[in-house]
Amino acid sequence: MRIELLKTFLEVSRTLHFRVAAENLFITQSAVSARIKLLEDDLGVPLFDRSQKHLTLTTEGNRLIKHANEIIFMWQKTKQDVSIAENETLQLVIASMMSIWDIALQDWLQKIHRNIDDISLLTNTYSPIELRKSVLNRVIDIAFLFEPPYVEDLITEKVATVPLHLVATEPGNIKETFSLDNYIMVDYGEAVNSQHMREFQNAPAARHYMGQPRIALNFILDAGGCAYLPSQMTFEYVQANKLFIIEEAPVYSRDIFAIYLAKSQKREVIEKTIALFPSIKA
Repeated sequence: MRIELLKTFLEVSRTLHFRVAAENLFITQSAVSARIKLLEDDLGVPLFDRSQKHLTLTTEGNRLIKHANEIIFMWQKTKQDVSIAENETLQLVIASMMSIWDIALQDWLQKIHRNIDDISLLTNTYSPIELRKSVLNRVIDIAFLFEPPYVEDLITEKVATVPLHLVATEPGNIKETFSLDNYIMVDYGEAVNSQHMREFQNAPAARHYMGQPRIALNFILDAGGCAYLPSQMTFEYVQANKLFIIEEAPVYSRDIFAIYLAKSQKREVIEKTIALFPSIKA
């Protein structure tokens, strides 16, 4: 099965349009159709329902999305590892939940690049369950998540504590802020969510619910409002008076954990990279 077929399938599944997918892939629409047909013939099932006015994924097509992403990632990993072999460069595969990338990992990658020679980085994003499974299966070397797993074969290290402050686009006290009916509830996991619900049980319901702090930040900067956001994500906006910390509001925090295999052949370099992790204190 050629990787190009899977990449084409993912683009069509994203756009649900052969012409748009062809434009995005810089190939002809007939080439897109031919690739999808080849993939369907290889698998022996239809991936798209073409009987309606608008293209839709079949049940089989929906199931293929996850596998296609995994296969493409493994192929990228293999190509990179083989290509760097002659330079005696070590591949380090790092994965995380999307929200943790936004909060804490970007600067850390740059520190690795500047301070450790002969490392080739490969990164990806997974759900917490997929992160644990992928570390155990040696697909990735280091994973970052909020809730540490209790698995004997894994080493778990707390690498950061992320303070979460209530910030708003207008200065004010906590009563005024929550009475504006523009609070955005950001999902930081059950521990923070439950604590927040207990402390604000009499407050009006949140106007919107968002799973990623970066999305909530961009939203309130454009539309106004307030949300609990990581301080390192909002620092520059607070300094520029584009956001204001609501001082009376409780401050929450989330711990970030790194996990890796205890018997990993790359344990020495993994520990060296974790030592470069920025110290974040509540």
